[in-house]
Amino acid sequence: MSGLYSLARPFVMRLDPEKAHRLAIAAYANGLYPHSRVPDPAALKTTLWGLDFPNPVGMAAGFDKNGEVPDQIINSGFGFAEIGSVTPLPQPGNPQPRVFRLQKDRGVINRLGFNNEGHDALATRLKARVDKGRIVGINIGANKDSKDRHQDYVLGIKRFAPYASYLTVNISSPNTPGLRDLQAREELDKLLGVILEARQQTIDSGIPSRPILLKIAPDTGSDGLKDIAEIVLKRGIDGAIVSNATLSRKNLTSVKASETGGLSGRPLFDLSTHILAKFYTLTGGNLPLIGVGGVEDGRTAFEKIRAGASLVQFYTAMVFEGPELVAEIKRDLLDHLAKDGHDLISKVTGTGAPEWASKDFSERPVIAEREDTA
Repeated sequence: MSGLYSLARPFVMRLDPEKAHRLAIAAYANGLYPHSRVPDPAALKTTLWGLDFPNPVGMAAGFDKNGEVPDQIINSGFGFAEIGSVTPLPQPGNPQPRVFRLQKDRGVINRLGFNNEGHDALATRLKARVDKGRIVGINIGANKDSKDRHQDYVLGIKRFAPYASYLTVNISSPNTPGLRDLQAREELDKLLGVILEARQQTIDSGIPSRPILLKIAPDTGSDGLKDIAEIVLKRGIDGAIVSNATLSRKNLTSVKASETGGLSGRPLFDLSTHILAKFYTLTGGNLPLIGVGGVEDGRTAFEKIRAGASLVQFYTAMVFEGPELVAEIKRDLLDHLAKDGHDLISKVTGTGAPEWASKDFSERPVIAEREDTA
């Protein structure tokens, strides 16, 4: 950690997490972030779904929920940005406080509950974007009180296909009651069927086909993960993001560790990387994956790629290390790439999947199974 954030960090850590987040968005909006002015080296470039990623490091969904600063995020050095989650209707989310820093554990627990300004506000911002050449994914969700969650996702596909580089179907947030039920085999099959039908309708209307990715939970058991893999391959979904936050807790020491909600950051790394490798194996390495959960430096990013990821994302680590972290991760990735004897980051994908898939995290204690507080 260096630069302005190292000076501001003590002040930022004293702020309420949500106030600090709004301050970060305002900083990006006003150009107060490190600008990346040198093109990324060819070794970090990769192409997926017909999209040319200048580097494999993306901003995860959750930071820019309402699409206020996607281009500024990319200007700071990220290869792509994912905005959202966005729901058809605006919703305030759960009562505050609902975000808790676990400073000793380098993690965050949140029970935000898909707080966002809704489809209309996001579509207005995306329509006004000047530079539409950057890779910006849109993460879509369902309203908490929706009577037809399938239809909420259909609305998201149709509304944002004109603007998205790719679309992420988020059915794995732990903070919307019953949402993860959509990961069950029959429910998922039905959902993906209507989503793909909706995409076809957008294609028929003249909009280019957009890749559709599924974001899954790290708490999924072996049978459930196998079911998801089979349905995703059967339906021909374009990729998956592994993983969302976890309800499990293991070896945490911070005061707020027992708060209800989804846990992200360093404590999630081992579990999410294990699930990533298992999913890579179950899909035969034929499905592009984005690895998320505990990425905080070049080593963890590189391990995600070894475990099966073609791209990686992070957000929580920036809470502790600031916006300059993305440049550090890219520099470290190049060092790890050279040490591993590869000339392209894409050649690393999956090389360590057997190792990570064989690790056993089945005995992790769980103290936050409930979703009914969301």
